[in-house]
Amino acid sequence: MSLEDQIGMCSQHYQKWKEMALTAKDQMETRKFTERAFFWLELQTAFITLWSIEQAKGKDPEVKKRILVAKKNLTSKLAQYIDQTLKELEL
Repeated sequence: MSLEDQIGMCSQHYQKWKEMALTAKDQMETRKFTERAFFWLELQTAFITLWSIEQAKGKDPEVKKRILVAKKNLTSKLAQYIDQTLKELEL
């Protein structure tokens, strides 16, 4: 998945959770939905930063390597989020 695709995916999820937070029925739901919205916003910001670096210095082999490491770390963070969400759904 390209950085542009990841940025778009994060944006869609952020918008969804933000809307849910704004229309939540109680304070606990609002908090939970807001936390998820901020997770996606934070992830989107990280991917935008990587995309900007890639556009500016993406031909440098060392930069490419660092971008791949950063993408791996962000993917790991996303996997942790998915695991947490799946555990919550099992409750």
